[in-house]
Amino acid sequence: MPDDRELSNTHAGAQLLSDRVPGSAAFDELVVSRQSESLASDDILVKKPLGFLFWFALSWVGLVVILALIANLLPLPNPNYQNYSAINAPPSIHHLLGTDDLGRDLLSRLIFGARVSLVVGFVSVVVGLLIGGTLGLISGYKGGRLDSALNAGSFVLLAFPAIVAVIAIVAFWGHSLFKITVILTVAVIPLLYRVVRASSLSFANRDFVVAARTMGATSGRIVFREILPNVIPAAVSFGLITAAGVIVVEGSLAFLGLSVALPTPSWGNLIANGATNGNLQINPYIMLWPVLAMFLLLLSINLIGDRVRQRFDVREGLL
Repeated sequence: MPDDRELSNTHAGAQLLSDRVPGSAAFDELVVSRQSESLASDDILVKKPLGFLFWFALSWVGLVVILALIANLLPLPNPNYQNYSAINAPPSIHHLLGTDDLGRDLLSRLIFGARVSLVVGFVSVVVGLLIGGTLGLISGYKGGRLDSALNAGSFVLLAFPAIVAVIAIVAFWGHSLFKITVILTVAVIPLLYRVVRASSLSFANRDFVVAARTMGATSGRIVFREILPNVIPAAVSFGLITAAGVIVVEGSLAFLGLSVALPTPSWGNLIANGATNGNLQINPYIMLWPVLAMFLLLLSINLIGDRVRQRFDVREGLL
């Protein structure tokens, strides 16, 4: 153990060194202060609760998904059964949300119709992330001609107005659920590619990546073990927001009669049915329930995506 004399000499030497470099002591104190503030701020960021709105949004999305999955097991009437003795019936004990202009139960059609929105929205984004995200990771890390070629391809795909292109392809190719999902998947791939590529570029030359490369790690290991975990939060956040946008596009196609063919229910064609033949004036429930359900689903997905981004956002100014 050093005695008091050695400690005093060490302190004096440090003080002499700081005196030789004007302002160095103040600079060191500033650096330590900034690091302490960063650590405290990051600690607050990590421990900050997700909040009531996040859990409400997650609960609503979970409820919609569960009901859509077990719709066949629920005590619901056939969504396509036409009960002519209960046309445009208001909400009651027999029909909790009422019926439409053909006597079909609106609750049953609402739950079964959620399947279309969920399949189109989430399947297209998941497949888009697998394809576009993988290409974005490789492109952002490797660079060179591959990056230039993929970049040019994404610019070409993004140059077309998405909704116009989707409407044209659906009208020409057909509008089954599988075909619509494939078309919208192709539409979101360049968007997801560019987000993942941009995020990969920001991590490609970080110290931990350079260290892994120096130690002889393969490109595959660097991409999928070092870069991918840091890219996932941004990709998931943007993917959720993209899923909400895809659901809106599918609803727009259904409103135009270009989504899944009737009598298969979807939220889009339920809204379209409520807006035709004066149904909105006679029975506003036909449009009210699907609009409310879609609004809450889209709002919830956007809230979850935004909260995920805030939770895992790396603030460069504090590094």
